[in-house]
Amino acid sequence: MTKPTVTGVERVLDIFEAFQTSQRPLSLTDLAEITDIPKSTCHAITTTLANRGYMFSLNRPRALYPTKRMYDVAFDILKKDPFIERATPHLERLRDTTRETVILGKRQGDAVVYLHVVEGLHAIRYSAKTGEIKPMHSSSTGKALLGSLKEAEMRQWISEHTLTEITPATIVDPESLLSDLLRGRQLGYFQTRGENVNDVWALATALRVNKEAFAVAVAGPKHRIEMNIPETAHLLIATCSLLSNTLGD
Repeated sequence: MTKPTVTGVERVLDIFEAFQTSQRPLSLTDLAEITDIPKSTCHAITTTLANRGYMFSLNRPRALYPTKRMYDVAFDILKKDPFIERATPHLERLRDTTRETVILGKRQGDAVVYLHVVEGLHAIRYSAKTGEIKPMHSSSTGKALLGSLKEAEMRQWISEHTLTEITPATIVDPESLLSDLLRGRQLGYFQTRGENVNDVWALATALRVNKEAFAVAVAGPKHRIEMNIPETAHLLIATCSLLSNTLGD
């Protein structure tokens, strides 16, 4: 099902993401071509952004580039986030003990959004970004959130959704996914084995805070996660239990 979107908002986001990708000033023509926005519309949007202090223009070369205002606004918002602010020390402690990347996720419609990512300490590690959207069926956080549903709801979700192959290891058979989720419920944690990113394994557990469902995952290269599953699962479950008990009202 196609989700409703607001075109104007999408175009503003496309413009900022174009600068993120290019990492250089862009002319209005280049920006319009990259984003596939009509030049007149692109000019109107960038003029508004410039008038609000989010963008500035260069004369030589004739180009545009964002100011630091968007960063400052986002930073001010995030540093006062009551949930993330309180959860971060626990997530960092889990990262320090496992030395792997730790992710906090929440269901967003039929996908998972990464609310916070604490990068692992190894030189070779799984890297992710806050705000990334991941499929429910192929990500460990998604599996944990699906597994936290009542069994009838879980079965209904699986029956109503196409299980797209993200990697060759993605579980695309409904019965196999159901069995995998039921096994995760018994173990107390859910696992992906290269199902979302090749050669990346992850463990995840769901938790509830003020009746809201979240999931925490520990992710890293297959060879390290595979060797430490029991210990990592124990630390993960303990962290989620602590978060659930301490972050409520």
